[in-house]
Amino acid sequence: MGYQNIFTKVQVRGPAYPGIPMRGLNDPRVGKPLFSHLMGIIGDAQIGPVYLGWLGVASLICGLTAFEIIGLNMWASVNWSPIQFIRQLPWLALEPPPPSYGLHLPPLNQGGWWLMAGFFLTTSILLWWTRMYRRARALGMGTHVPWAFASAIWLYLVLGFIRPLLMGSWGEAVPFGIFPHLDWTAALSLRYGNLFYNPFHMLSIVFLYGSTLLFAMHGATILAVSRFGGEREIEQAIDRGTAAERAAIFWRWTMGFNATFESIHRWAWWFAVLTTLTGGIGILLTGTVVDNWYLWAVKHHVAPSYPHVFPTIVDPATLPGASQ
Repeated sequence: MGYQNIFTKVQVRGPAYPGIPMRGLNDPRVGKPLFSHLMGIIGDAQIGPVYLGWLGVASLICGLTAFEIIGLNMWASVNWSPIQFIRQLPWLALEPPPPSYGLHLPPLNQGGWWLMAGFFLTTSILLWWTRMYRRARALGMGTHVPWAFASAIWLYLVLGFIRPLLMGSWGEAVPFGIFPHLDWTAALSLRYGNLFYNPFHMLSIVFLYGSTLLFAMHGATILAVSRFGGEREIEQAIDRGTAAERAAIFWRWTMGFNATFESIHRWAWWFAVLTTLTGGIGILLTGTVVDNWYLWAVKHHVAPSYPHVFPTIVDPATLPGASQ
């Protein structure tokens, strides 16, 4: 009954395991392995060793540089007051250049710092993606994880680089900050006629909610049969026992069909990847192809048009005698 808990109560601990030998030319893994009881409650208790390599080091340097640029600019905006910096941190921002600069390089205090931070942050993310891809290949794994990460990078690049490039202004990009980036999202929706009528936004929400459902269903099923060894999925697939049988029967009884150990992960992978993939397409079309999503929805019979309750307002400039 030790497994009948949301958290793992039984921690099986053996000698530290550095990992399987890797093929080809690889840097050594760094750090002495240690064990954490707290980490063992929610996962594996062993921490480290970590493989960094030159890609990992370069990614961390670029990421820390971007973090420092953003943080120091936010701190400078409150006159270098540490108290106000902590107090106002959720509202602080590093804003992109004003629209008047277009795609030109602005002064540092007019958006130049934003461009510099974006360059280093994007470089850090792309280096980290390359690192993940190379580590997967070095271990003989499939590259499903880096390609899933690439879907999130796609949305990030659309928001901060591809769409502003197509719109002809860095001012269309998202500011760095917690609430300011949420304000940007609300302003974008208002400016372009409500993003809720964007069909790709609709698809993104479907896949987002679907991902939460699929992950919760799979996680709950394995936890529910963990008393029978259900978390040992490889063994269950090779030598099927009571855990696999009960999980399969449960879903056939309640849903009419059952996903396999492999297919449920494939479903979850696609639903998660398509969340940011379709979201990025929807943002990319906003302003570049469609100027008003509500009018687009009315035209394509997605949304009803509002009735004319009030009389039409006449533009005074069109009346007789108005100055031309």
